[in-house]
Amino acid sequence: MASTTHKGRSAEGRAAEHLASLGYEIIERKARTAGGELDIVARQGTELVFIEVRSRADDRAGGPEDTVGPAKRRRVARAAAAYLFERNPHRDTCRFDVVAITGDTIEVYRDAFRLGLLARYG
Repeated sequence: MASTTHKGRSAEGRAAEHLASLGYEIIERKARTAGGELDIVARQGTELVFIEVRSRADDRAGGPEDTVGPAKRRRVARAAAAYLFERNPHRDTCRFDVVAITGDTIEVYRDAFRLGLLARYG
């Protein structure tokens, strides 16, 4: 049986390939910041996109997108705020997408959630 880490990396790789096929420019995977880790950071047009990847073998316990609750959204927003502060990338706007992988099915939830980015990430 594959480890959780291996499954996660595999899902993130599949997500990155799928996103690239949709025209996303992958900037970074597993971006570590003082505020936490971001699965994928990409650019689509003029938007900087922070992408959370979730996967499940099947949907018997609900879809993987259902696991991105309020606490997870706050953690992703904190990591994104730190990313913006630390790397100061050129961007016009940014958004949060979720990639949900169930078995062989990949779904992209564009602009999946909105939060005011935290002024401080600590």
